[in-house]
Amino acid sequence: MPYTTIEGTIGSTPLVELLRSTSENAKSRRNLVLGKWECGNPSGSIKDRVLKTMIRHAEERGEIRPGDTLIEATGGNTGISLAMMAAARGYRAIVVMPESANYFKQQSIAVYGAKIVLTPKSGGIEYARDLAEQMAAAGEGVLLDQFNNPDNPLSHYETTGPEIWSATKGKITHFVCPMGTTGTIMGVSRFLKEKNKKIRIIGVEPANRDHITGMYHWQENQRPRFYEKKRVDQIEEISQACAEYRARKMASEEGIFCGLSSACACEVALNLSETVDQAVIVFMMADRGNKYFSSGFFPF
Repeated sequence: MPYTTIEGTIGSTPLVELLRSTSENAKSRRNLVLGKWECGNPSGSIKDRVLKTMIRHAEERGEIRPGDTLIEATGGNTGISLAMMAAARGYRAIVVMPESANYFKQQSIAVYGAKIVLTPKSGGIEYARDLAEQMAAAGEGVLLDQFNNPDNPLSHYETTGPEIWSATKGKITHFVCPMGTTGTIMGVSRFLKEKNKKIRIIGVEPANRDHITGMYHWQENQRPRFYEKKRVDQIEEISQACAEYRARKMASEEGIFCGLSSACACEVALNLSETVDQAVIVFMMADRGNKYFSSGFFPF
C-alpha cells in the first residue's frame, strides 16, 4: 500500500444508510435515507475539505507559501482544520473565535500549534470576522476568509458533489444540508444540478434564532458573497431541542454520534422520507458529537 500524507486522507467519505430511524411508512414508499459521513475526515469534520482546497489553490495562485501566517475567523471546526493543515504544510496559523467556543475545540486547535485569539461572546462570529480582517489588514497574516472565499464552495463542487453522485450511481433525488457558511450546499448543488436539474436541494437553518454550532440563520443581506439563492429549492428550520433529541436518537438507534447540525439535516431528511416515494435522500453529517460534550448539548 502506498504511503500518503495526512491531507491525502481527506474526502472519499462513505454514505451511511439509516436502518432503524427510517419509519415503516418511509420504507414502504421505497425511500432510502443516507448520511454523508464527513466525521471520518482526519480532524473530524467536513471543514478539512475546505481548508485543503483554500490553501492549495492560494498556493497555486502564488498568494501564500509555507512559512506564512494564515488567519481565519471561526466558531470551531474550521479552526481545527486550519490548524491541522497549517501544521501539515508548514504554515503558522491564527484562529480568531468567540470566547464561547467550546473547550474541546479550543484544545484541538492548540494541540496543532495554532495561536488562538478569543473575542467577546456578545460580538458573536461577526466580531471575530471583523477582527480577523483588521489583523490581515495590519499585516499580521493572510486571511483565508471561509465566508467569502469562492474556493469554499469549489471544494464541494470538486469533491463532495462528485462523491455523492458516484456513490448513489446518479440515483440521488434529494440533498439535505445544514447551512453555515453555505459553501457545502452551494458547491454540491452546482454539481448535482449540472447532472440532473430535478434533484431537490434543501437547506436547513436554526429555528427561532436558536444557536446551533455550525449553522446560522442568515438575513438575506448578510449571507456570504458566494451564496446564490437559486441553488436552494427550499429551506427548513429545526429547533435546538429537536436537534438534540435527534442526535441522541441517532446515537442510540444507529450507532452514529454526530453533531447538532448533522442531526438537524437528519431530522429534515427523515421528515421528507414520510412524504415522497422511491427517493434517494442524502443528508450531510458534518462532524462528530463528541466535540460538543463541554457545551452541554447532550444532557443524558
